[in-house]
Amino acid sequence: MKRSPQAGESGDLPTGAVLEASILNALPHPVVMVDGKGMTISANDAAQAFFQASANMLARYPLKHFIPFGSPVLPLIDQVREREASVNEYRVDIGTPRNGGERIVDIYAAPVADRPGAVVLMLQERTMADKMDRQLTHRGAARSVTGLAAMLAHEIKNPLSGIRGAAQLLEQSADDSDRALTRLITDEADRIVKLVDRMEVFSDERPVERDPINIHAVLEHVKRLAQSGFARNVRVIEEYDPSLPPVLANRDQLVQVFLNLVKNAAEAMENTPDPEITLTTAYRPGVRLSVPGSRTRVSLPLEFCVRDNGPGVPEDLYPYLFDPFITSKTNGTGLGLALVAKIIGDHGGVIECDSQPRRTTFRILMPAFSEKAGDD
Repeated sequence: MKRSPQAGESGDLPTGAVLEASILNALPHPVVMVDGKGMTISANDAAQAFFQASANMLARYPLKHFIPFGSPVLPLIDQVREREASVNEYRVDIGTPRNGGERIVDIYAAPVADRPGAVVLMLQERTMADKMDRQLTHRGAARSVTGLAAMLAHEIKNPLSGIRGAAQLLEQSADDSDRALTRLITDEADRIVKLVDRMEVFSDERPVERDPINIHAVLEHVKRLAQSGFARNVRVIEEYDPSLPPVLANRDQLVQVFLNLVKNAAEAMENTPDPEITLTTAYRPGVRLSVPGSRTRVSLPLEFCVRDNGPGVPEDLYPYLFDPFITSKTNGTGLGLALVAKIIGDHGGVIECDSQPRRTTFRILMPAFSEKAGDD
């Protein structure tokens, strides 16, 4: 007769070590434990993803191998050992080419009671909090164009129609040399009207009509448009999560968003050998956003990325990337990314750019469709 396992014995019941590992792996933040020599003796799943190395790989080398030279992390660990008390450090950059460049984190370090010299580190990335702050700025910048667009529609388009009409009348009685000037006036008037028409999109405050949308159908449509035109010489790579739920969105506006992002990527790689654009989709259940003025927390689990291998965003332009009229293009208007930020903001989402040479990523986080959201 089989004897049922007692508490603490092996069997169907999890042991203490297995339960501890399960709890650590459930945490969304990277957690690592280092011994007295600085070697990693434990790392949860989030830590392995953060450092882009398996637990076995992390255990082969000291922690200093995976962080920048001169990082304050190592003195922080020494301080914990000396004080035998927990120590926190905020806004520390421990990014390296191995883990994707700049990675700003808050570090919480504490000694391990039953392991002399061992220290546990928990890393909390600041990037998401900073993204939320910047997203509010992006939305405000987009809204600041709203009043300007309404004013331009009346104060500029109406006089331009009169100027254009006068130029057409002059053209009828002008000689060949003057006719070129009247056509120049007409063409420039049309160009300004088109610019004002683009700005009028910002003044549209009507509620967005949204439906459950298959994002992969949208991306496939954008890919066809791009490869038949401005991105015909660019390789497009697709890395999709086929189990992704629908996104609650307006299909036409999503097409406009991704078409703008793909077009920007293609134009940024004009002088790049072997240009590539990678479209990715993923489910990130840990991202939640607090709604201002409410206790409601909105989940943004759907992640859509447009990544290119171009030269990256100029450093002086990066902080103002989503502001209106900011552009590095010779003939650009600087409204494309501002419009993208407005559309994503109107959908309750977040957009952010992570840029470095050969790897620029525009990342969009959006809510998933649910029956309750559909009813609302």
